[in-house]
Amino acid sequence: MKPSSLDPILVVDDDEDDLLTFQRAAARAHLANPIVCLNNGEEVVRYFSSAAAENRSPPVVIILDLKMPRMNGFEVLDWLRRQPGLRRIPVIVFTSSSQDPDIARAYEAGANSYLVKPVSFDRMIELLASIGLYWLVFNEKPDLSTGSTR
Repeated sequence: MKPSSLDPILVVDDDEDDLLTFQRAAARAHLANPIVCLNNGEEVVRYFSSAAAENRSPPVVIILDLKMPRMNGFEVLDWLRRQPGLRRIPVIVFTSSSQDPDIARAYEAGANSYLVKPVSFDRMIELLASIGLYWLVFNEKPDLSTGSTR
């Protein structure tokens, strides 16, 4: 299935305040894509396990926190990269950790980008506008069913 610019953005974070801030900033950054929020890695597995049955489009990008209970972001990355139909979905790690070992481990696990959550709301809006331009407009997305680009 060829991605559309209006396919969802999947945001995975266990902090409800961070999810709400993300949604508000995305609206202010004029991101048109619907945002689907999940609270942990186990929800990610359930989401994708039911996606085919519900004939749901895969997300255009996954924005993933690292530090979550049950199944952390590293485990989610590992799981995604082992799934043939999901391994090409871009994953942006979006976390509060700026520690070199976390950055290295995320890229080793298959992250496409690593961003540290900004402290200010205005900076969050700027960052999400940049994500929107790069990942949703300029980036060539793979056709997840065949592996070719659009």
